[in-house]
Amino acid sequence: MRTVENVKALRGLGSRRDTARRRVIFLPHAGGSASAYLWADHFAEDVEVCAVQLPGRENRFGEAPLSSMAEVVDEVAAAIAARTDLPYVLFGHSMGALVAYAVTRRLAEQGAPLPRRLFASAHRAPHLPDRDPLHHLPDDEFVARMTHSDLGRMDPEMRALFLPMVRADLTVCETWAHPATDPLPVPVTALGGRDDDLVTEAELAAWREHTAADFAHELLPGGHFYPDGAETVLAERIRRAFRPRSSQKGTV
Repeated sequence: MRTVENVKALRGLGSRRDTARRRVIFLPHAGGSASAYLWADHFAEDVEVCAVQLPGRENRFGEAPLSSMAEVVDEVAAAIAARTDLPYVLFGHSMGALVAYAVTRRLAEQGAPLPRRLFASAHRAPHLPDRDPLHHLPDDEFVARMTHSDLGRMDPEMRALFLPMVRADLTVCETWAHPATDPLPVPVTALGGRDDDLVTEAELAAWREHTAADFAHELLPGGHFYPDGAETVLAERIRRAFRPRSSQKGTV
């Protein structure tokens, strides 16, 4: 993958590179973009905040969106592997949780430095089947069923611009088959909203099967998009992940 693509795929958000000693990388939800994580002010000066920017949104709006997990992992894993000079953690929300997991598997296969912890937010464990796939539905039904999206509130012209990207993102998630592989050697924290009607607590707790290291799970106030308004709490959880691993066990 060309260097320019790696730069596009991983966007710095208020980064303080001169003082950075650790890095947090966010992976957004389906239809989401890097700017959903303008969280630099919630971290100390020595933490660099970055987020994955997939094609089809914001500064990559003119690029065709990716529609398979293999394509997404190829691009994102290469971008992250180029930025492992500092200790880092991955925080993936909804679709981003699944992508973060698949990317971590790829990095492990390549022998690249792995994240200090994987935060899997608002997504069922990877081995569990999707209970209500949507990507194949006709446009009108697809939009009507996307109740957690802004698609239904957009005017027709704007919806026509964003619909292919959102559908491609759901196709990535809903067509990916979890491989029968060993658990990751990376600690995992599964997080969710207490009122999330898309992911149950049991589906979050099932992430335990995917780590051979420490595991924790926690529910926070709110629904599927509980991180909105919980930035300070989540930043604290992430900060703890940079402690020596012997002191992380059993923490969230």
